[in-house]
Amino acid sequence: MSLTFCNLHFTQQPDKVVYVSNALMKSLNLSGKKTIHLRFGRDRVPATIKPIKKAGKHLYLASGIRNLMNVPKRGSIYLRNLQNDEVQLGPLIGVLSDGPSSGSNPFGSRTGFIKQLLREGSRKSYIYAFTPRDINWQNETVSGFFLNDNGSFSRKTVPLPDVVYNRLPSRRSDFSPAINQLRERFIRRKIPFFNWSFFNKSDIYKLLENDPAAGRYIPESITNPTVEQMKEMLERHQFVYYKPTAGSLGNGIYRLTYSPKRGYFARYRKKGGNALLRFGSFNSLMRMLQGRHGKQLRGYVVQQGIRLIEIDECPIDFRFHMHKNGNNQWVVVGIGAKKAGRGSVTTHIKNGGSLMTPEQALKRNFGDRSGEVLQHAKSVAITLAQAIETQHQHLIGEIGFDLGIDQEEHVWMFEANAKPGRSIFRHPSLRLEGKSSVEHILEHCLYLSKFRKKDGI
Repeated sequence: MSLTFCNLHFTQQPDKVVYVSNALMKSLNLSGKKTIHLRFGRDRVPATIKPIKKAGKHLYLASGIRNLMNVPKRGSIYLRNLQNDEVQLGPLIGVLSDGPSSGSNPFGSRTGFIKQLLREGSRKSYIYAFTPRDINWQNETVSGFFLNDNGSFSRKTVPLPDVVYNRLPSRRSDFSPAINQLRERFIRRKIPFFNWSFFNKSDIYKLLENDPAAGRYIPESITNPTVEQMKEMLERHQFVYYKPTAGSLGNGIYRLTYSPKRGYFARYRKKGGNALLRFGSFNSLMRMLQGRHGKQLRGYVVQQGIRLIEIDECPIDFRFHMHKNGNNQWVVVGIGAKKAGRGSVTTHIKNGGSLMTPEQALKRNFGDRSGEVLQHAKSVAITLAQAIETQHQHLIGEIGFDLGIDQEEHVWMFEANAKPGRSIFRHPSLRLEGKSSVEHILEHCLYLSKFRKKDGI
């Protein structure tokens, strides 16, 4: 297989003809050939070759070819020379999401991020966004959202994509029967689909606890704990976190503390503020939790509390934004240090937390050794990502880790998110990392769709 980059043009000729410059003929090993099969997505059309004398690598599609294949626009594009005189245009990248169906904001709060993906991706691919309802499975086409030069969307019918980047916005939709069927339909057609779905906290903890390399970074965790297990964990660790297995943004999390002299305490988020309750006995604490979440305490995890490094007596943790790159390797693309707000259970920005660079946070705690501590944390993050990928049965190209570092410099993993938020990239010092994140997504799409050489292009 050969891969080359060329300029694609359209002509008004109605015939099934492609006009190929001499340099492109040579690059694609087409010299002397009279016909080829052009492929775009899953569409495949025979065409007559007509060489033309023009400097550079140029391909002209007659309208008879373009209309049959639904090629959406001219411009710079890759060509793959496959077996049996078949040449593929692409890649055709699909970004799967959903939203309110409004014309200017079709993907809700994710519209800005999707526009950024489409803007960057259109320089070296055909990239569009789509929702589940935009797919016509019978015709194997999609009514996709393409980005115009002025930043608006236009709808164009194109073939099913060569690769799908999944950014469905909610767990409810991600785990619905309809979306499960959608994923399976892509897989049956051998179309790479990443990231498969949101992670379940308890599944990830169990997966990593049994991994020799990763298990030492996981705090002790018990899914669906009994009352006896809750009490034993509290007495042994003095404080624990009690959180929903399918939660996000810190919603529904409790920090439970036990002091032999003062009793039991529960700190949690309540109506936009931070609440702190004191209980004279363990049984009264449990009655409160059972009253709020049911007597069986199902759907929750109790996790060992860790004494994290602090600034101004407020705990610090770190969001590591991980990506697969164009060579299918895990890399750390962005790191944000999150400082908890006063009295907050978590470091989430929406709950009163603040964002800083990791260098700022670590310098305050480790001084001249901060660079060494950060490099170790990056190494741990890559180890964790590799472990999840090894154990996970579906394609993963992006992970957000919430990691903590204690005073002894031990790294702990609290959360792993398959569709991490992008709030850390709003920090002025992390905007370049935000751009790099988009570039890594696109490079991994090129890799999965086989429109990338192993040593890059």
